[in-house]
Amino acid sequence: MDGPVGHLQGWIDQVIVVTRLNGPKFAVNPDLVQRIDSAPDTILTLVDGTKYILAESMSEVIELITDFRSQLIARAQAIQTSDVDDVAAPQLSVVRAQEEER
Repeated sequence: MDGPVGHLQGWIDQVIVVTRLNGPKFAVNPDLVQRIDSAPDTILTLVDGTKYILAESMSEVIELITDFRSQLIARAQAIQTSDVDDVAAPQLSVVRAQEEER
């Protein structure tokens, strides 16, 4: 797929897509969001101080970030519970050092 949306397909797992107030969509790494203000427009502030005025409401942006994080956790749990070729993987465990005899 060509164009900006097609270009984002490979990155869609790592970002949320939001809309600037004047129309264009862009992708943001949700880990870089410092705060979201609503005064009355929604203002997204990144950790480096960059600010964007968004068409989405504050609650919509929060929902996008929450969905992103829940999908990330779900994927991590799926990886932990998946069996690789039905072969038991070696398990790590704590080995306590034996006390020296005196």
